[in-house]
Amino acid sequence: MPSDRSAPVRAIAEDAGLLAVAGLGGLALHLAGVPAGWLTGAMLVVALVALRRPWKGPSNLTINAGMVLSGALLGASATPEAVAAAARYPGSLGLLLASLLATVLLTGAFLMRFGRWSRLDALLASAPGALSAVMVMARESGSNLAQVAVIQFFRLFVLVAAIPGALVAAGIGSSGAGGFVLAEPSWHDAGIMVLTGVGAGLAFARLGVVAPYILGSTVASMLLHATGLVHGALPQPLAVLAFLIIGGMIGTRLGGLDRQALSRLLPLAIGAFFVSVGIAALLAWPAAQIAKVSYGAAFIAFAPGGLEAMTMLALLLGLDPLYVGVHHLARFMAVGFLLPVFVRLVLPPANRP
Repeated sequence: MPSDRSAPVRAIAEDAGLLAVAGLGGLALHLAGVPAGWLTGAMLVVALVALRRPWKGPSNLTINAGMVLSGALLGASATPEAVAAAARYPGSLGLLLASLLATVLLTGAFLMRFGRWSRLDALLASAPGALSAVMVMARESGSNLAQVAVIQFFRLFVLVAAIPGALVAAGIGSSGAGGFVLAEPSWHDAGIMVLTGVGAGLAFARLGVVAPYILGSTVASMLLHATGLVHGALPQPLAVLAFLIIGGMIGTRLGGLDRQALSRLLPLAIGAFFVSVGIAALLAWPAAQIAKVSYGAAFIAFAPGGLEAMTMLALLLGLDPLYVGVHHLARFMAVGFLLPVFVRLVLPPANRP
């Protein structure tokens, strides 16, 4: 049985090779100053390589490790200051939840009507924010991960590439609101977050929750930070590793798409983008009036991008990053907790965990 004994070694070697290639792409976009560059660069380079030859994704053990690290990273945003800040914007947060519901319903309806997509694929592709959690749910629910990823990443790319220039051209400046201070990285706190994240992930898995490791780790990290039991952020090497694992997982699936599939998905991605961004642009106006922030800050807060990328854009544009971060954190929590429920509802009974 030598082949069985060597299988773990081969899996480790294959994962190491995949992460090395992903790291080259992530480093290139990171050095270029692209928000979420480690994640998007890893995904793009791995997808380009996978287009030339079949490439198996990371092993389940590596993916679960990436999910625990991602959850610890995302949950670290729930500092006591962020929780207190959320109490200042109840009306704006209410409109955010309305925009979340409208985005899922209308974008999902668009994809089902014009793309003939299943309800599961349309639900996952239309869910804004919480990109890592959505991608893991797509993988674990048996959804078409590649086409869901095309819609999600097209939306994020266009937001990052086009929105800053559009806002500057429109003369939308700083709101003059308070700053946003990131916690110092801490290896000690990271150890606590990872250990509790693994425990919560195992508990969520036993309960049959979709994407249990990222959601369990996020909940554990949020509770630890919100209660002040830990204060540090995830050290950069661990955060980068999480992004590379997720980027590698998505990139190998995207590499399985042929040119015909990509050309078929592009019009759907464009249409879905305009539906979701149109909803954000519409509801950001009353939110800005209620919260007394600039329209630019409200639009970035409502834009259907990820927490890290949109908060970074707020910092770069001189908008209110605390207001933006609180809204994206609230939406991440809503998507993270509600999406698994909706996924179970649209899954056929035989496929439910």
